[in-house]
Amino acid sequence: MEYNTQRNQLPITDYGRNVAKMIAYAKTLADRGERNKMANTIVETMALVNPKVKERTDYRRILWDHMMMLAGFDFDVDCPYPISREEVEEVKPHPMAYSDNKIHYRHYGRALEDLIAAVAQMPEGEEKNILSQQIAHTMKRQYLQWNRDSVDDNLIREQLAELSGGRITLPAGFQFRDSRIYIDAMAAVAAKKEGSKKKKKKKKQNAQS
Repeated sequence: MEYNTQRNQLPITDYGRNVAKMIAYAKTLADRGERNKMANTIVETMALVNPKVKERTDYRRILWDHMMMLAGFDFDVDCPYPISREEVEEVKPHPMAYSDNKIHYRHYGRALEDLIAAVAQMPEGEEKNILSQQIAHTMKRQYLQWNRDSVDDNLIREQLAELSGGRITLPAGFQFRDSRIYIDAMAAVAAKKEGSKKKKKKKKQNAQS
């Protein structure tokens, strides 16, 4: 299980750690078309998680800016807006208010449960289906971080139905990926982070020598 003291600090906390994990996963997708599709889904998810941003007339650009900032400006997708790292880092997002209600399943976290509640209220359609499927994949990945020994796909379905009050139903043909795919993706992200840390450390040492 991950603890806050073991996690990297998020540059923006408005959207929660699960959105950051969705971005990290999307960066591992080899197909550009899939990355673009995932990027658009993440932007819609961010708007649901932090609806206050919609009070701004240019909120979609802000969401793309924030997504790129969470991605460390290293997300190779077709962004509909020009991204300036200097301008984005000047943005001061409003902190997100969290409920004091208990978390049903600690391994999923508050942000994911809030996201499920938001998606559950959406009208039926393609957008809800895409977000629902992404939530299901995220739930399995979160579960595997908590317990890699075993995971029952039917249990994930049941818990998604429970957390959404029965308002999120996965399509009949929906299939979870094999557990090894989720685990390998998480390992790849962790390895990339570790490699980045080593490069920064070596660069710092070289600068001091």
